[in-house]
Amino acid sequence: MERVEFKVEGMHCSNCALTIDKYLSKQHLQNIKVNFVTGDISFDSTAEINIEAIKTDLKSIGYPVLSSISNNVTAEKKSWTFQSFLKSKIQLLVVSAILTIPLSLHMFGLHLHVLMNPYVQLAFALPIYLIGLSFFGTSAIRSIWKGIPNMNVLITLGSTAAMGYSIYGIVIGRAEEFMFFETAATTITFILLGNVIEDRSVRQTQKVLQQLAKSQKVMANMIAFDNNHQEQIFEVENTILRVGDLVLIKTGEQVPMDCKILWGDASVNEAIITGESIPVQKQMKDFLIGGSIVESGTVKAQITAVGNETVLSNILKMVLNAQTEKPPIQQMADKISAIFVPVVIAIALITLGVNYWFAHQPFSESLLRSIAVLVISCPCAMGLATPAAIAVGLGRAAKSGVLFKNAKSLENFKNIKQVVFDKTGTLTTGKFEIGNYKNLLVDETEFKRIVFSLEKYSNHPIGKCVAAEWKSNNEIRWAKIEELKGLGMRATDKEGNEFVAGSYQITTSVTTEQGHNIYVTKNSQLLGWIDVADTIRPEAKQVIQSLHSAGIHTVLLSGDHKANCEKVANELGIKEFYFEQSPQQKLDTITHLNQTIPTAMVGDGINDAPALAKATVGISLSDATQIAVQSSQVVLMSHGLQHLPQALGIGKHSYLTIKQNLFWALAYNVIAIPVAAYGLLGKYAPAYGALLMGLSDVVLVINSLRLKWKKVF
Repeated sequence: MERVEFKVEGMHCSNCALTIDKYLSKQHLQNIKVNFVTGDISFDSTAEINIEAIKTDLKSIGYPVLSSISNNVTAEKKSWTFQSFLKSKIQLLVVSAILTIPLSLHMFGLHLHVLMNPYVQLAFALPIYLIGLSFFGTSAIRSIWKGIPNMNVLITLGSTAAMGYSIYGIVIGRAEEFMFFETAATTITFILLGNVIEDRSVRQTQKVLQQLAKSQKVMANMIAFDNNHQEQIFEVENTILRVGDLVLIKTGEQVPMDCKILWGDASVNEAIITGESIPVQKQMKDFLIGGSIVESGTVKAQITAVGNETVLSNILKMVLNAQTEKPPIQQMADKISAIFVPVVIAIALITLGVNYWFAHQPFSESLLRSIAVLVISCPCAMGLATPAAIAVGLGRAAKSGVLFKNAKSLENFKNIKQVVFDKTGTLTTGKFEIGNYKNLLVDETEFKRIVFSLEKYSNHPIGKCVAAEWKSNNEIRWAKIEELKGLGMRATDKEGNEFVAGSYQITTSVTTEQGHNIYVTKNSQLLGWIDVADTIRPEAKQVIQSLHSAGIHTVLLSGDHKANCEKVANELGIKEFYFEQSPQQKLDTITHLNQTIPTAMVGDGINDAPALAKATVGISLSDATQIAVQSSQVVLMSHGLQHLPQALGIGKHSYLTIKQNLFWALAYNVIAIPVAAYGLLGKYAPAYGALLMGLSDVVLVINSLRLKWKKVF
């Protein structure tokens, strides 16, 4: 199975995305994701799938695939259309508006005799109609041909009916009775206006991601050496850097790619990644994130990741993937959108028949009302409701240092009433110091050597601390070593002796003395124990208080012994805590808590991974173990808890915005279509309908954009 990614043009709304999704589904492709905002399409493909045929079909329904060459997107060669002559939608709108104004002067009480001539009106209306036919009609015809009618079918039918009826009047010599040229012109112009406004509004939802993307392409000072081994520095674009290259980064410069400091120290602003504007001090062997800014200092660094492997690229990729995810609430909207166009066409035909035969309206008035039904209906609104809110919510979250890995987690936050915290490395800093220790059967030097040799391979913060303080050049070479999740380290030397360094749970058979952090055994004989001291994160208490004030219950869930857990819980005001929990017990506890109320879990270690995956929403810290990050749905990029309330708030308010958008989209269509069918919009119904249809989407986008600045927690 291979992942295929396309970028297409021609997607003007979420209904277009739904059209593409339907087509790809008919090809039996898997894991389809379509993002109409960015034009990105991706799906899983096998060797049997003809990719070129899919490209051809996408082009045939109005969505040509763009080719990527050297990071510059280049379109395939297209046949001549009005769109190829008039390069942008704004230019099309300007031309249409200039030609529409003379036709619509009578709508404002200005009656010029020359403009009442049907041939003059035809001369003004025909170019507008051809523009509309090129822009909307081609897509409409192709979508019908493929059995996936889109919203352009409604626009094309409405404008064509008005234009055809008017030309028919000229042909039969009764033009004055059949003049609907201004209806065709204003319909197309107002819909183009709505599209332009919507496009600009939707682009605003992507502003944060665009800023992140721009940070990926900068100039870098590359270090090279000449034949005399003299250091030479020359400026290159960061896109040509490779892993292992050396770079010089000075005050005020942007870190070109992820790298590791080899020389120097600096104060670095990582706000673009973490949301924290306070600079972080970096020194030799520390890692720098591409896109961050060196505020003071100079460093020489070695590139560790480039292109799609950098932290920033992975964040962008993850956020864009999350935008294409469909949370459960969108499924109803998709079902409605899938049948919307045929239903509206049926309603328009019924409107025509009922008004003409039963309401005894003139045919021209009946036609006007049916055209109004076609152009006032808005299938886009149903599809846009979720993507617009998700785009803004994910963008604000990324700017705040919160990374949502999928859209479903946004929706899952709506019911969270309980947050469970791991202790070590989550509520505490994880920066331990050895407080006390005791060696029993071996001398101190050998005891430290054994402990270092075991804990060197540990991913747990306590193990890392001990290994760092007791580092030795005379370590034991193990024949076998493994990490026991939530328990400790176990190793066998070349003579077959088994050594263990872990919690009290794995040494209960050799000692009854509880209360120490690490117990060390050899062949089930106790060699000694170690106590370490940890400090609570400075932001932890404020975060817990914020959650409590919002009515969210907090729980401490830790593998540490009771005394340490009780101390931390009391200091932070957490009333409920669980101690000495193995990974399985943590999983069981989360399962039980989830059955009571939806629960979020915050953790950072290997032993937290199963519980993070099981929780309603799993949340990890950016400096957590890789398996914890992979098991979670949300990552706090600020190396701490300070943005946890913000993450909860963004999730809840994004869901609230989606519900508001869907309500508006449904209510608009439920009200607007009957209003148009009953003739309440007057004699200029199609024009008003077209304007209302375009503006209905803008209302959704504006409501979504409120997420950028509204208070969420």
